[in-house]
Amino acid sequence: MRITSTVAAGVALALLASACSSSTALTSTALTSTALTSTALTSTTSATATTPTTPTTVSGGVDPNAPEIVEPGDIPDNQVFIRYTPTGGRYTIKVPEGWARTEAGGVVTFTDKYNSIEVHSSSAAAAPTVDAVTTNGLADVSIDPTFRLFDVKPVSRKAGTGVRATYEIGSAPNPVTGKKALLAVERYVFFHNGTVVTMTLAGAKGADNVDPWKIVTDSLSWT
Repeated sequence: MRITSTVAAGVALALLASACSSSTALTSTALTSTALTSTALTSTTSATATTPTTPTTVSGGVDPNAPEIVEPGDIPDNQVFIRYTPTGGRYTIKVPEGWARTEAGGVVTFTDKYNSIEVHSSSAAAAPTVDAVTTNGLADVSIDPTFRLFDVKPVSRKAGTGVRATYEIGSAPNPVTGKKALLAVERYVFFHNGTVVTMTLAGAKGADNVDPWKIVTDSLSWT
């Protein structure tokens, strides 16, 4: 009985020692695996951190100097129009009440935000044609790098038949930001008894000024 107990105890000790040895080996293997993984991650992170980034330039990118699209600022539907007659007569037109007015070099300009109406008159022997307006009637704006002509064609209003040119152009730079607003412009040229009246109506691109511009151009009358 004692021998049996002794043998049993020996077997138990042997089994325990074997288990401990296996556990130690597994733990060692796990630690080694963890260390290798940590080393690999560190190596990958280091390689990623030190890899230089090459800046790219997008072909056809936005020109930072190009005119920007601004809030249109439509002329209100209830806008009141009043009649204006320049010194010396020749013609009379209706313009929006309350707009700022400036006069220089025979040109009168009415402005409100990005909306403007510019009018001037001159003497001429004959009515300007579509070709004449296309060639010479836009010389003051066509040299602007932001100028983009859409069309030049005949137009009829109450004052008679004339020529209308439509185009886009950048506004004068904003005094604070230095940016230009993109303007949609309509230029009308009318002739009567040796007098040419040129009206240039501009507003921010996207503004719905069709009706106000029709009121202004239809209001032209000769005196």
